[in-house]
Amino acid sequence: MKVKAAVLKEFKKPFSIEEVEIPDREGNVWIEVRATGICGRDRVIWKGGFPRFPLPAILGHEFVGVLNGKPVAAYPVITCGKCRYCRMGMENLCENNPRIIGELEPGGYASHVQVPENLVFPLPDDRFEIYAAGLCPVATALHAFNLANLKEGDTALVTGAGGGVGYAMVQVLKHKGIRVIAATSESKAPILSKLGVEVIITRKYRRAVREVDAVFENVGSLTINESLLVLKRRGTLVLIGNITGEPITLTRPALTIMREHHIVGSAAYNRREYEEAARWLADGRVKMRFETFPLEEINRAYSLLEEAKVAGRAVLIP
Repeated sequence: MKVKAAVLKEFKKPFSIEEVEIPDREGNVWIEVRATGICGRDRVIWKGGFPRFPLPAILGHEFVGVLNGKPVAAYPVITCGKCRYCRMGMENLCENNPRIIGELEPGGYASHVQVPENLVFPLPDDRFEIYAAGLCPVATALHAFNLANLKEGDTALVTGAGGGVGYAMVQVLKHKGIRVIAATSESKAPILSKLGVEVIITRKYRRAVREVDAVFENVGSLTINESLLVLKRRGTLVLIGNITGEPITLTRPALTIMREHHIVGSAAYNRREYEEAARWLADGRVKMRFETFPLEEINRAYSLLEEAKVAGRAVLIP
């Protein structure tokens, strides 16, 4: 099938809009894409943060659309379904070379996307932009929360709180009864203040924050050492993202050793959490901020994201 797509051919270079021939595969269906979110992981790929990532590629795992006239989404990871982790419902940790749609498989930066039929699930309604903006961030937030071992009344710091995942994380934590401190840029502080949480605009967290029970680290190398300075003894830092793709170095490892910090990686989300995210969005427990861009304007969208001029998610419309 021929699809219109934004193709990445070189790292840090503009996408090209092309017609691409994608062969049909047995057991797959074609979703007519109505909206696709631009994930922070996509941006790391674009920057060359995964040097061995194969190009050319059609990115985009945050897609939603129409199948047989009905609004649908698809869990964007093709797994073996047989290993011990898949059998336990932990598909995000599949042992047998899982393939992410939008990475090793052509993704949603296109007019149509081909997916295994068994990954498709119905959406509650046809508010496509909301689901494209929110499915991945909310599912990521739910998964990270499940790793943090927090209880109601605990305090958590969210870094990069003005981005898509951070904005969803703040709301998920509030609904879970957690006191939230949101670290963000000055331009995005008013947006987060409306959520009724404490907002800080400095990256010198120790000047503004006392000990916290957990840190949800969305930024990575730029902030992780400040985050560890305010993390209490035996507190948990959940490492969700590393926006620059640069190596992470602990400048004071003795601090983490002596405080017995727990640093845990958060590998996206499992299928149950992805489908649960749709319900959170449908009933308004999480409200996403986003801006839409025609697929043909993908390079403008990426430029604005790099300049931190998009509040929340950028969503592409074919």
